[in-house]
Amino acid sequence: MSFSETSIIDFRDNPTMVHTRAGTTLPAVSELLSLFLFLFLSLNSIITDLRIPFCSIRCHCCVGSILDFYMSTSDKPEVVERGAKVDEKKKEEDGDGKGGFLGTVKDFIHDIGEKIEEAIGFGKPTADVTGIHIPSINLEKADLVVDVLIKNPNPVPIPLIDINYLIESDGRKLVSGLIPDSGTIHAHGEETVKIPLTLIYDDIKSTYHDIKPGSIIPYKVKVDLIVDVPVIGRLTLPLEKNGEIPIPYKPDVDLDKIQFERFSFEETVAILHLKLENKNDFDLGLNALDYEVWLGDVSIGGAELSKSAKIMKTGITYIDVPITFRPKDFGSALWDMIRGRGTGYSIKGHIDVDTPFGAMKLPITKEGGTTRLKKKKEDGGDDDDEE
Repeated sequence: MSFSETSIIDFRDNPTMVHTRAGTTLPAVSELLSLFLFLFLSLNSIITDLRIPFCSIRCHCCVGSILDFYMSTSDKPEVVERGAKVDEKKKEEDGDGKGGFLGTVKDFIHDIGEKIEEAIGFGKPTADVTGIHIPSINLEKADLVVDVLIKNPNPVPIPLIDINYLIESDGRKLVSGLIPDSGTIHAHGEETVKIPLTLIYDDIKSTYHDIKPGSIIPYKVKVDLIVDVPVIGRLTLPLEKNGEIPIPYKPDVDLDKIQFERFSFEETVAILHLKLENKNDFDLGLNALDYEVWLGDVSIGGAELSKSAKIMKTGITYIDVPITFRPKDFGSALWDMIRGRGTGYSIKGHIDVDTPFGAMKLPITKEGGTTRLKKKKEDGGDDDDEE
């Protein structure tokens, strides 16, 4: 590729061609890259001697930096025209003030680089938080997953270098961290990146004493995505998303009374009247429960069953659950109940509930409680009697 002294290069509407004033049309990318490579090789000795740092991506900027450095360190660059001595006026036009030939080459290379960028089509990627999910939540912790959609408009894949995240509530940090080497976004594609986060409730409650169990707190998730885009360089894409998260508290349970449906020493069927108190600032939708009951130190049995009920926030709900046992296997605790005396009991189990924040499995426990026998009317009892 060569240029005459009268040839002037300009870039017209067609980004794939280069036109000269003389009318010749040159292929843009391949020819310009050839010239670009030639100029790089020509400046190899300058790079070696002066040890000028340069990048491997945005080459036209590096060449411009090299030329600036070279001209700033050169005392008085001398321009000599073959066969004649350059006069003072020619020196001022071509050599002084970082102008002249080197300045022209620098501007020319910069224009070539920008044209290559336009022809290849590099651009800034975009990102957006599309959702936050709570796949698991219990009394100890809450696992969150932040979905981030990243779109890459470039013709080459871009690496996702780091993900910085922070969860705060009312300006107070709850948790933060860094996820390195988070994958690659395909060329001209989009990817949903899932960022897993975990909130440990004991850490939150020990740090901020005004955050009480059973409350709902606002939170803000801040995410910085760091990507490396060819030609453009390293970029940080900041994202934010607001939401609410509960600090769950286990319900209180009491065995209000035990009502015998059928009594015999071989097999007795009874109904346990359980009182559940919800101490959370959100409703609980009961789906199922499992339990085991002890009278004194003796287990009278347990069961797993499906049971639907709504436990209102900061409210009390009563549920009845059946139990079958053999009285002859027990000691004095059962006879105390039959004689109308109170007896000690314990109950342990779990309830499966739905909440506005997802499903939870919450423990129910009661130790050292006291309950009494409740007889049916046909057995001489009064269903309206208190315990």
